[in-house]
Amino acid sequence: MTIAALIVAAGRGTRAGGDTPKQWRALGDARVIDHAVAAFRDLADMIVVVHHADDTERAGTLADVTLVEGGQTRAASVAAGLAALTGQGITKVLIHDAARALTPRAVITDVIDALDHAPAAAPALAVTDALWRGDADTVVGTQPRDGLYRAQTPQGFHFDAIKAAHDTYTGAPLDDVEVARAAGLAVTITQGHEENFKITHAEDFARAEALLATRMGQTDRKGHSMLDIRLGNGYDVHRFGVGNHVWLCGVKLDHDRCLQGHSDADVGMHALTDAIYGALAEGDIGRHFPPSDMKWKGAESHIFLRHAIELARSKGYELMNCDVTLICERPKIGPHAEAMRAALADILSVDLDRVSVKATTSEKLGFTGREEGIASIATAALAKQ
Repeated sequence: MTIAALIVAAGRGTRAGGDTPKQWRALGDARVIDHAVAAFRDLADMIVVVHHADDTERAGTLADVTLVEGGQTRAASVAAGLAALTGQGITKVLIHDAARALTPRAVITDVIDALDHAPAAAPALAVTDALWRGDADTVVGTQPRDGLYRAQTPQGFHFDAIKAAHDTYTGAPLDDVEVARAAGLAVTITQGHEENFKITHAEDFARAEALLATRMGQTDRKGHSMLDIRLGNGYDVHRFGVGNHVWLCGVKLDHDRCLQGHSDADVGMHALTDAIYGALAEGDIGRHFPPSDMKWKGAESHIFLRHAIELARSKGYELMNCDVTLICERPKIGPHAEAMRAALADILSVDLDRVSVKATTSEKLGFTGREEGIASIATAALAKQ
């Protein structure tokens, strides 16, 4: 593990109103904290959520995160999170406010990239409005805005450097950049984003809901909105050999020959598996299940397909739909297409209407036309919120 996200969620958020601290309130189809954690799922090797002692039960509903009880101040909570990360092999830490629930991915990756050549980096937006100095409700002067920025999170640091800085800092810093600068660390400014606003007041929830509505796309089988769309395609061929059946898309069909291969030679399932790997930019079946490894000799192809879809889900993706085309003269696929759809849907744990299986011939042309083998092409669409 090298990158950790430390999400500070121990505040009470009284300015937002309501009986529940803002980070645990609903925002769209999840909670504020859920959106904040999701932003780091495939960018950080470890996620730590620092919570208030009164929110222990709520925090327990978060999956695949390390929970740490916070302190009386934000700085104390960050220090507690850093202590929990000590000895975990972390080299970069991203310290983030849970109330910045809708942080665009590019904001996070820019900070991570900046840490390759700087000990600290943080996103910000240059101040563009005129600035006044006031006394009660009266303007008493102006303030030049040149060189002024609105700070955002995540604020990223080399782990050892920010841990040492917090260990020696005294006082009540506004943020972790202040702690870093007090220790002499140079902080690189990266590009912030207007969508990376901090939910502070009650009206900010309406703004966040409106932003979610504009982002809304397809939904997964749980009804969660999906935004990151991935498409992949797969192609596979197996020749005929001696035998009396073939496996196609998880269904055993009687036939006067069988398909030859290192595994059970299910050409349809292999093409679909490669389509999912392709959408994830994770190579092909051979990369994950090398044919040189004899433990996969004769393996049932559902092992490969389940691995592919589980890999997708571990990265936060769900299958939107898939389409498999089998290319052969015989056996006839039409009478078995529904059984094949059902078998694939079961393996993939998706609804039947997300799976298509169809067939075509090559009009007696080529190796499939000469009935020397069967080919298959497949497409898979993945998406995540």
